[in-house]
Amino acid sequence: MRFSFVMLPDYPLDDTIESIKLADELGYYGCYAADETWHKDLWQLFAAAADKTKNIRFGPSLSAVTLREPSLIAQATATLDELTGGRAECVLGSGNFGLLAQYGIDWAKTKPLSRLKEAHHVVRTILDEGAISYEGEFFRYSGLFTFARPVQDHVPVKLGAMRGPKSFQAAGELTDGVHHALSYTKRAYEYMVENVRIGAERAGRDASTLDLGAWVVFATGPDSRAAKDAARAMVGLYASSMPAEQLERNDVDPASLTDIIAAVAEGRVDRAFELTPPSLADKLSIAGTPEECAEKIRTEIASTGVNHMVLAITDAALVKAFSGMDLPGVATMREQLRLVHDHVMPVFTAQPA
Repeated sequence: MRFSFVMLPDYPLDDTIESIKLADELGYYGCYAADETWHKDLWQLFAAAADKTKNIRFGPSLSAVTLREPSLIAQATATLDELTGGRAECVLGSGNFGLLAQYGIDWAKTKPLSRLKEAHHVVRTILDEGAISYEGEFFRYSGLFTFARPVQDHVPVKLGAMRGPKSFQAAGELTDGVHHALSYTKRAYEYMVENVRIGAERAGRDASTLDLGAWVVFATGPDSRAAKDAARAMVGLYASSMPAEQLERNDVDPASLTDIIAAVAEGRVDRAFELTPPSLADKLSIAGTPEECAEKIRTEIASTGVNHMVLAITDAALVKAFSGMDLPGVATMREQLRLVHDHVMPVFTAQPA
């Protein structure tokens, strides 16, 4: 099992780079960030961190092809790959519903999967060949080329997917893997893995060789309740982007989120926290002591064939930024990175006697 962390890059830049350096020293596989207008620019952030790290990989999880033109995603990825000496990858997606709405884009009318598959073809072609001529439904190029060339022979390009099944199948058939965000039950991940397998078999590929990532809201620390409160403060924000089908696979009634999502839409993350019962937050996060977190990963995720945990680590500073609330007793980002390294990773990397 690989362990990575994904950040909302909203911390002071020096603080963020120190966290990335620590994750690199501790042996995390990757550092990802959301490529969204709401946050600081991940491409510049990772460029600044490139020469301060040795092994950790970098990339967006995810970059929305509705907002960032895929040829520019390929150009940025290739440049980041050169800066890092071959440690870049990217995860493509349709985009955050809420952010797209602020751009006046109705996500449902963008033909999201068709657009995403076409964008993957564009990114893959430019990374591999440095040029593209293409007449698609959404993207068209005539001899477009770039001198931005990656170091890796094959830069991993993956899909971010939540609803399924077709997006999971497309990831298995066409790409280097999938990051499935915001699921927490064995049933949800079995659904993902099975559909990735269907797509992979369609293309004569082995699904087990792909990156099968679980992108989860995560908080840990010695104080279980404090960690769970930190996750609870962010659950409504993330759950607002979950399709009804996905909520049901996570044993959550979509109707139970109506008032919580309305509070988030009004910018009242603090009110969403009040409306989110601890039982609901427990269903839509992995939080608690390191031992509690490891047990949930073991029983609900690792047993399904998922091979990559992508932890959206939540600390008091992030909660404060989004809600204005002060939560005492919550471990910092770097404290959580160490706790995961010391107490969670060994559960999944220990060799049998």
